[in-house]
Amino acid sequence: MRVAIAGAGAVGRSIAAELIDGRHQVMLIEREADQFEPHAVEQADWVLGDACEVSILEESGIEQCDVVIAATGDDKANLVVSLLAKTEFAVRRVVARVNNPANEWLFTDAWGVDVAVSTPRMLAAMVEEAVSVGDLVRLMTFRQSNANLVELTLPAETPLAGKPVSDLTLPRDAALVTILRGDRVIVPQPEDPLEPGDELLFVATADVEPEIRTALGY
Repeated sequence: MRVAIAGAGAVGRSIAAELIDGRHQVMLIEREADQFEPHAVEQADWVLGDACEVSILEESGIEQCDVVIAATGDDKANLVVSLLAKTEFAVRRVVARVNNPANEWLFTDAWGVDVAVSTPRMLAAMVEEAVSVGDLVRLMTFRQSNANLVELTLPAETPLAGKPVSDLTLPRDAALVTILRGDRVIVPQPEDPLEPGDELLFVATADVEPEIRTALGY
């Protein structure tokens, strides 16, 4: 993929390095001259300019990008970049960083945001996920579809032990997408048996989350 990242601070550079390791093409857009350091991520293309300005986005060729990541430390800037990328340049996927959790409600498809990533929320979710067994934990929200990525770890005494995935009666707007078992990532097949300690990852709308709990016996 070709990915544009607005904001070349520590977060933007780290994301760029990870994507480059994954063999993606990356462009960093930075408006502050003291943050403009192409040697920091040499494999990326660098653009000096304000990503909130249409002219800079045009010059950078952002319409050719598959994904835009608004990763600045300013929520207002991230919203503007997201809106421009989606409405003016029809970028297929827009991911935005939420710096202040109080602003999270703004990061919706109305502002062009497909996925909003809130570091405080993600950290809290990771803590919950680490200590919660037998309870549903919301890890991420996909704004465009109003769906969530949720996780539940099966406890040692789960009644589902040994039963196949096909025995799960999930609601219509929910899908089991992955089973994490130790260091294995399992794409679930109907005949795959469930085991205590399995981490089940679902994509589901918020209104059917209680039905997922019921399907899993909680």
